[in-house]
Amino acid sequence: MTRDSKGPDPQRSLTLLWAGRARGRRGPRPQLSVERIAQAAIRIADTDGLDALSMQRIATELGYSTMSIYNHIPSKDLLLEVVADVGAGKPPELDSTGDFRHAVRQWVAALWAGFQTRPWLLRVPLGHSSMGPHQLAWLDRLLQPLLRAGLVGGEARAAALHLTAVVRGQAQISIALTSAPPADEGLSRGEAELAQLLATFINPRDYPALAAVQAAETAADLAEHERADREAFPGALSFGVDRFLDGVEAWVAAKSHRRDNG
Repeated sequence: MTRDSKGPDPQRSLTLLWAGRARGRRGPRPQLSVERIAQAAIRIADTDGLDALSMQRIATELGYSTMSIYNHIPSKDLLLEVVADVGAGKPPELDSTGDFRHAVRQWVAALWAGFQTRPWLLRVPLGHSSMGPHQLAWLDRLLQPLLRAGLVGGEARAAALHLTAVVRGQAQISIALTSAPPADEGLSRGEAELAQLLATFINPRDYPALAAVQAAETAADLAEHERADREAFPGALSFGVDRFLDGVEAWVAAKSHRRDNG
């Protein structure tokens, strides 16, 4: 799949991600470009998944030779970088006037929705999806409310990357569970069903903490978050995001206290 046997080339990646998307000239047949190749690749991945993506498939889709595709994007790794960035789309517009927490949750909801719409994005290695204009726009959009909350410099970047990883990880778990085939008994492999199945194997002697959690956990535990985010993201993610934001507020307050008491 890859003609370029050399290691990663950041300069080539940046060229493709930032300068390689010019539109073709007007004419009876649109000129081949990195942007057209990326859009064709996205259509394939949306329809048949990431495993179906190949230079030959893209060439067939666009009516060009495979060599023509390689002339624009010389390796599968570089293709994934471009496709991940274009496929991410533009970040959401956030509320810049209200509570920073609301803006962060808007961002989380949009990222979650993107992963539900294009789950194949979760299979693109992280090293292939961090330097493009769309990906950096998503990061920039999240940094804005975090800076407004009182985080500075590396604090804000670390918080943003952590939240991104949390949403990505939760989406991977959710999609893996919902896409798994049914059990022999016909039960769904959803989180609730899986918990019920595991309950028969969890006992206080071997798994004391898990057993305690299992015994205390009820469907109402995250009801408040489920009601608030029924159209946005699941209660488990909502709980985690809220507790993380509690920590951000506590950290900022503690810094302010130390500064005031010098």
